[in-house]
Amino acid sequence: MKPDRLALLHEVADAVAAAFAGVRDFGPSGGREGQYSLDLVADEAALSVLRRAGVGILSEESGFEPGSTGEVVVIDPIDGSTNASRGVPYFATSLCLVDADGASVALVANQAGGERYWAVRGEGAFRDGVAIRPSGCTELSQAIVGLNGLPPRPLGYAQCRVLGAVALDLCLVASGVLDGYVDCVVDAHGGWDFMGGMLICQEAGASIVDLHGRDLVVRDHADRRTPVAAATPQLLESLLAARR
Repeated sequence: MKPDRLALLHEVADAVAAAFAGVRDFGPSGGREGQYSLDLVADEAALSVLRRAGVGILSEESGFEPGSTGEVVVIDPIDGSTNASRGVPYFATSLCLVDADGASVALVANQAGGERYWAVRGEGAFRDGVAIRPSGCTELSQAIVGLNGLPPRPLGYAQCRVLGAVALDLCLVASGVLDGYVDCVVDAHGGWDFMGGMLICQEAGASIVDLHGRDLVVRDHADRRTPVAAATPQLLESLLAARR
């Protein structure tokens, strides 16, 4: 375990929360499409902490910065920034530290509700310090599934939810609130969107893959993936078959 690195991610989430509390401009940033002024405020707060730690940084908002430790923190300062800009209380800071062996430490901090999900490779996944597990659902016809975008046809689940922040959606799969998650938009997400939730799912015992079988650990700002997650391998296979 790397308690110093988990503490670092908590420090980043704290800094983003403090910065977000002072945001008064919830409009577009004037930069790329879908970016808000609040994204830039949150990013600067996160970068100030990560730079002091000497780690590399891969941020949705500011790209890649090399570090001196051989580690990279993949970060979305505000995942679900459209929700945040409209006052929808479902958005998060998503962080995943990657070392030479892959995803090592992850934290997803719900900046609206206050709860935090985290995982350390090989040591399980937690919500506010309490261990979490997926639901155990195996039947697609009984599953409640989170979506990004709209499916081209009915996928066969019992119910769906389109909540607007994939990092939190994946944490809900990891903790048994949702039974699965399907990205219905091809290659819409960068690693900063899903890698924090990915490690949390894996450590909780949920299954998560890319729709096209690619590695979900990405280190390039241009890389995109289509994540699909489920409480069980059986449900994952059903979701993949329905999504394809």
